Amino acid sequence: MEPSSEPLALPAGFPADATLPAVVVELGRRFEAAGHALSLVGGPVRDLFLGRPVVDLDFTTDADPDATERVGAGWADAVWDVGRRFGTIGFQQGGWQLEVTTYRAEQYDPASRKPQVAFGDSLEDDLLRRDFTVNAMALRLPELELVDPHGGMRDLAAGVLRTPGAPEDSFSDDPLRMMRAARFASQLGFTVADEVERAMTDMAERITIISAERVRDELVKLISGRDPRAGLDLLVRTGLAEHVLPELPALQLETDEHHRHKDVYAHSLTVLEQAVEQEARYSDASPDVVLRLAALLHDVGKPATRRFEPSGAVSFRHHENVGAKLVRKRLKALRFDNDTVKAVARLVELHMRFYGYGDAGWTDSAVRRYVHDAGDLLPRLHALTRSDVTTRNRRKAERLAHAYDDLERRIEEIAEAEEMAAVRPDLDGEQIMALLGIRPGPVVGRAYRHLLEWRLDEGPHEPEVAEAELRRWWAEQPEASASSSAAPTER
Repeated sequence: MEPSSEPLALPAGFPADATLPAVVVELGRRFEAAGHALSLVGGPVRDLFLGRPVVDLDFTTDADPDATERVGAGWADAVWDVGRRFGTIGFQQGGWQLEVTTYRAEQYDPASRKPQVAFGDSLEDDLLRRDFTVNAMALRLPELELVDPHGGMRDLAAGVLRTPGAPEDSFSDDPLRMMRAARFASQLGFTVADEVERAMTDMAERITIISAERVRDELVKLISGRDPRAGLDLLVRTGLAEHVLPELPALQLETDEHHRHKDVYAHSLTVLEQAVEQEARYSDASPDVVLRLAALLHDVGKPATRRFEPSGAVSFRHHENVGAKLVRKRLKALRFDNDTVKAVARLVELHMRFYGYGDAGWTDSAVRRYVHDAGDLLPRLHALTRSDVTTRNRRKAERLAHAYDDLERRIEEIAEAEEMAAVRPDLDGEQIMALLGIRPGPVVGRAYRHLLEWRLDEGPHEPEVAEAELRRWWAEQPEASASSSAAPTER
């Protein structure tokens, strides 16, 4: 049977513009011919009715993994079995990836992070083990018959998350489903049924048996959704955040009786929302996880640095430095990659740098330093700084926006004049060693840093001027007089 690349129109009862890749029915016919049942299940069925593009093609079958592999042999372009122990065999066909899993009953041992997998013998039992009713629907193949024993269509229409059985049983089977509820609130705009939220609250501590990597992956999907605030609010409200991201609920500082500082938690969620809006302007990535994490966590240093001053004001001195350390520690605990950890922590550290620009103005040297310190993160720092303005004082907000417009204009002007995007000293390490007659070592690094600071302060110079400055600096160093080999050489 030759695979077709044409999309398949669906029968009455489906959205008018809903289509499936023809490969779905082709695979169903192959299983039928082999005497096995096959159904498209879970997310792709849900997305068909939501009018979302179907990307993941997940199937469930009564065939065991060996039988599944035989069905695809000679038809699939490629086969992989890394999920065999969980009952999953993967196929690639015509540019599509298809994962077929044997009916199963999966649950967690109360003290274990790893699922115990047992294969089931019916589609209905398999659907009962699914996380939410909207994901517990299936299309029997090849006939495209909808199977919906738990009211998934009803809940889909209402935009409500319920579990097929008791939520306590579902979350006991796989505690990560509690975070998945928050993720769907962010991605799909669903609300959570009262009994589901109660179970999440009562069982929040059970999330601690899940590996940091799986928690991280769910958190990234939540942050990347169209309404991350809804998902994060649910994590905080149910107490899950206390276990997976405790710095977030810690932002719910008690407001003093005179309300001399804003609600830091609400402010942080608003900054995140505004950063999402800024992505199109400043980021090549959408969603930009680094920017969104930095926006959410930029003020996590405030609880530890809050002080009530004698004047009655509330201060958070150096909260950006404290926050950067907390962010670094938390993201490492969640097993984020080093590049993400460094980038988010650096943005948190720099997010206060701009304030004061509009009042006092900056020299060209200060503008150069701002660009140099941000490095490749400069566009994200622009987005974060603009997003951090949540004041209801319209005049103040406009003043800060105009000030940042001015800073960006000056950065562009100086960059054009000096090619500032790649600011380096006027002399490189080889030139420094040749000029001073020294070997590689710490002194070369000190000289390089001095020339870089000088370059940032005063802008670029001709080589002769840079050489004169290097000789002047060298004459003040103890190594210059301590070693006869340190005498400057002529070029």
